[in-house]
Amino acid sequence: MIIWVVFMIELIDIWKQFMGKRVFTALTEVHLKIERGEMVSIVGPSGSGKSTLLNLIGGLHRPTRGELIIDGQSVTSISDNELTRVRREKIGFIFQFFNLMPSLSSLENIALPLHLRSWPKPKVQARAKELLDLVHLGGHLDFLPDELSGGQRQRVAIARALAFDPPILLADEPTGNLDSATGAEILQLIQDLHERLGSTILIVTHDPGVARSCPRMITLRDARIVRDERL
Repeated sequence: MIIWVVFMIELIDIWKQFMGKRVFTALTEVHLKIERGEMVSIVGPSGSGKSTLLNLIGGLHRPTRGELIIDGQSVTSISDNELTRVRREKIGFIFQFFNLMPSLSSLENIALPLHLRSWPKPKVQARAKELLDLVHLGGHLDFLPDELSGGQRQRVAIARALAFDPPILLADEPTGNLDSATGAEILQLIQDLHERLGSTILIVTHDPGVARSCPRMITLRDARIVRDERL
């Protein structure tokens, strides 16, 4: 019996070059397949191409060459509007510096992307409250970012990333701006969400502990994948 594996993320001979006074090659000959529901860390020295790889998968950059497939759909040559739709429906982003709107409460920060679906206000608020409960901040609905600790801000950012229940979560140094104890709490939260929601999660990190907490670790060096190991 033949079993067909549908990969959530597939990169086929991906190159990424940035054009300026000089051509800078950020990724070279990248071949990568990520199965649905995997949790993968991406490591490597600064400038190795980690964030570029994450941004390509997230639809923030387009590859210079090669094919990128997200959930069975090639997104290499689709229109900007279609790429925006894929990014909104398929991908949630978690950033190192939270990227919260300082003048909005926790509830409002999470509700912001939900308004893109033109939902009625009661439905938006109900979903935002549900997400805050999911990250254990149900008692902080009206708190502004400046009134929250670093770990709490990251929890709000994670809740916002889950707004549309995306099958893919991309985390760029999610513990990099936190102390070690708070970072461990955020990592545990991400692991709990992975187990509960079954999302495909990619984490770019410089932290060896975070990297080795994932069942699979991909190492980049000099714009190439040099190691892909199961832990």
